[in-house]
Amino acid sequence: MTTSLIAMGVAIFLVINLVVGLAGLSLLIGTFETLFGKPKLTLLRSTQSGNFFAFGFKWNSAKEPARIDNIKLRLFNPFGTPTQVEVKKPFETKTGTFAVEVDMGPGFIELLGAKNLDLAMIQVEVSSTKDGVSFQFDMKGPKFKKLMTDAQMTVEEYQTGNKLNGPTKTMGPPIDIPVRSFIADVVPGKGVQLAIPTNPAFAAQFAGMGGGAAAAGPAKEAVPNFPIAKVWIEPGCIVCNACEDIYKEVFEVLADTCIIRLNAPLDDGLRIQEAAEACPVEVIKYTKAS
Repeated sequence: MTTSLIAMGVAIFLVINLVVGLAGLSLLIGTFETLFGKPKLTLLRSTQSGNFFAFGFKWNSAKEPARIDNIKLRLFNPFGTPTQVEVKKPFETKTGTFAVEVDMGPGFIELLGAKNLDLAMIQVEVSSTKDGVSFQFDMKGPKFKKLMTDAQMTVEEYQTGNKLNGPTKTMGPPIDIPVRSFIADVVPGKGVQLAIPTNPAFAAQFAGMGGGAAAAGPAKEAVPNFPIAKVWIEPGCIVCNACEDIYKEVFEVLADTCIIRLNAPLDDGLRIQEAAEACPVEVIKYTKAS
């Protein structure tokens, strides 16, 4: 009886410690995410005229990928004049930590010169017009003014401090990319198409070619086109632009990688296949629709 009570007590003690340990681990992970994983906006010192707003932005782009391309500032000033001001401007698309200096126009001067700014609220919104993603930072007027006044770091210094200047990875040996000489043409009902042997719209044209095409033997049957269920880019893109040159409606080459465009057409499997075969590092993958 005594032994059973002791065993039960030990079991209860171990279960309580396990629950407490898991709760502590969850709290630690949440705290770490709050301190180091949350998006961070840094106001920077502008090196240009008073209309310019300089800032740096860092977020977990691996966890929440987005093409950031817009900055918006809103003034809410119920106790002063003007009571509301909104200025927004686009800038070059960014897919990771960045710093920019944007000409916000005369509205930015009106915002900074508002009466009773010390009682106002200012909202800074960094967003992606392409992905519908936005990050908002609310601060009181005095804090915004202090951050603007105390800012010493420039855009260039922010980029240097975050190692955004120069190459971020060591590239391997040069890769020979096959030369493409396909000529785009307009096909009635389909718009611009690539004049390639695998495109059925040009099958007759290539079947009648002399030289290399004819010398290789009788013309092959046109390959039937097919729809694609899914296309994606695996890590390792070297931004050679080959895929975008072949099918720009599907592939978009950025500064350091390639992405699939939103609402990309997937009905022309032959062109997607052509782009995948042209990729020198073979990172374009796709599955055919069943």
